[in-house]
Amino acid sequence: MSAPTQKKSPGFLLNLLFNIVIPTLILSKLSEEQQLGPVWALVAALAFPVCFGLYELKQSRKVNLFSVLGIVSVLLTGGISLLQLDPAYIAIKEAAVPGVIALAVFVSQYTRYPLVKKILLNDELLDLHKLQHSLQQKQAEGLFEQKLKHCAYLVSAAFVFSSAMNYGLAKYLLVSQPGTSAFNEELAQMTALSYPVIALPVMVMLMVAIFYLFHQIGKVTGESVEHFLRQ
Repeated sequence: MSAPTQKKSPGFLLNLLFNIVIPTLILSKLSEEQQLGPVWALVAALAFPVCFGLYELKQSRKVNLFSVLGIVSVLLTGGISLLQLDPAYIAIKEAAVPGVIALAVFVSQYTRYPLVKKILLNDELLDLHKLQHSLQQKQAEGLFEQKLKHCAYLVSAAFVFSSAMNYGLAKYLLVSQPGTSAFNEELAQMTALSYPVIALPVMVMLMVAIFYLFHQIGKVTGESVEHFLRQ
């Protein structure tokens, strides 16, 4: 009997399309009164990342903290904009989401359930049972936990950077009153710039943490990291 196939998560291009490209185009091109208008353009634009996030949750069949935070973040943006509150609240929200993640990763290091393990030690990529067995044989579990702490600091720093950049970008761009086409265009600019200005540098910092972790796995176990990679 063949093993059940795992559901694949949506690819990078689909994430980019539904979370950035389509919302940006709707907000920048369809916000005038003779088109959708600022309110309905905002609703349509935010519907794409929300629906995509819900689809990802359904496909994975498990609650992913980052997916949930992403959906909540989009809903908060929509709520603040539709209620026509001060754009400063969006800047605070933009900073708060990655800030909460940074704090959670850092604080969890001093609990029995460090979040960095959930973020970096992916069971679909690494055979964690084999890794744990090797660490026990080498009596290196304590040393490996120390290396994971260093990774946690790198991950926390990445999200602190994201928090600061999110706040700065929102404060700089969002200057018009919500409920206007000008505000929607500014929101479109912020959405479009969030990838090259924020997401890419954060991804680089997270990749540094992953490479550091892989290097430490090799040093601590005395085995090549390929030995623990799933085929």
